[in-house]
Amino acid sequence: MAEKEKVVLAYSGGLDTSVIVKWLQVEKNLDVIAICGNVGQDEKDLSWIKQKALDMGAIASEAIDMRAEYAEKILSKAIWANGKYEGVYPLLSALSRPLISKHLVDIAHQYGAKYIAHGCTGKGNDQVRFETCIRALDPELEIIAPVREWDLTTRDSEMEWAEANGVPVPTTKKKPYSIDDNLWGRAIECGVLEDTWNKPPADIWTMTNNLEDCPAEPEEVVISFEEGIPTALNGEKMDLLSLIIKANEIAGRNGYGRIDMIEDRVVGIKSRECYECPAALLLIQAHQTLEQLCLDAETLKQKAKMDVEWASTVYRGLWFSQNRNAIDAYNAYTQKFVTGDVRIILCKGGLFVDGVRSPYSLYDYNLATYDEGDTFDHTAAEGFIVLHGLQSKTWSKVQGPGSGLQPVH
Repeated sequence: MAEKEKVVLAYSGGLDTSVIVKWLQVEKNLDVIAICGNVGQDEKDLSWIKQKALDMGAIASEAIDMRAEYAEKILSKAIWANGKYEGVYPLLSALSRPLISKHLVDIAHQYGAKYIAHGCTGKGNDQVRFETCIRALDPELEIIAPVREWDLTTRDSEMEWAEANGVPVPTTKKKPYSIDDNLWGRAIECGVLEDTWNKPPADIWTMTNNLEDCPAEPEEVVISFEEGIPTALNGEKMDLLSLIIKANEIAGRNGYGRIDMIEDRVVGIKSRECYECPAALLLIQAHQTLEQLCLDAETLKQKAKMDVEWASTVYRGLWFSQNRNAIDAYNAYTQKFVTGDVRIILCKGGLFVDGVRSPYSLYDYNLATYDEGDTFDHTAAEGFIVLHGLQSKTWSKVQGPGSGLQPVH
């Protein structure tokens, strides 16, 4: 009997990917290797997911703790880039997909698998991210997207197929929302959120307190950076994974980190998305504040453009690209002196920067002060203004308001 071809499946243990484990065996005659990556989602012990796949006939199943790698190799770059898509969304789902894809490809090579499969829908962003990343890492691997091709179009039809084929199905009703979570936050969509006028129900938030449940008194937190990477909270040194977990707790208990936005998806539609990203928003705000102190005006202006491009590139699934690598190289240079402390006050959903300092500060007190010790050369101002405004003066005489010509309609 000929040996079956193998497929590596990005597996979560939920209904869709559980059905896919069996569907790939029944409909495609493939041996399945199920891979579940822990990038900081709610489940800390994923051994039950591993066993569930084996019980359904997978020839191998692995639950991989990717959290430290995610923090050190991915989220560090997101902080450098102040990564927020459309200036709002901290890219939490888009950031985890490249790392998961890398592990899927590595395991496909390890097992000699010809295929990689995922459970993404045909109208979402994640199909784009997974498949683009996988093809960048190994163009020879073939991709199977069962949800795009099977006829199990409703949850009921999936459950019927599951029961008929020996797939364990959940005994509780489906949650009304679609949720993706990792270290960098939670994404919530669907259900009542699909009406853009509906208020987000209180039960969608799990990382951040409602305002009435926040501490009455403001909480101060000092975030320390070394070369653009957070290294300490309130003077306590810690690795980036531990720091992000702690920052989520601090900002979350003060109700900070909620987002409700209309987002432009890669596939061309607008989608109403709710996110809670307490650590992500806290650390990015602190990092931007320190950059204002440590980078000169021209670099800040150019880097702001690069930050927009970086976020768009990553959102569209192009982590493994020349463009992202080149921007990270630029960022690595800019972060050499982004070292120091930022003091922030959190209070009932609000964030207030309360102080910043750095041994590499470009703020010169003697140049900035209006008090004793002012070293700014005031006599240089008149000549500077004359030259600075020369182009405006020339334009005005020839073409502009001072030319005497009537505007052309």
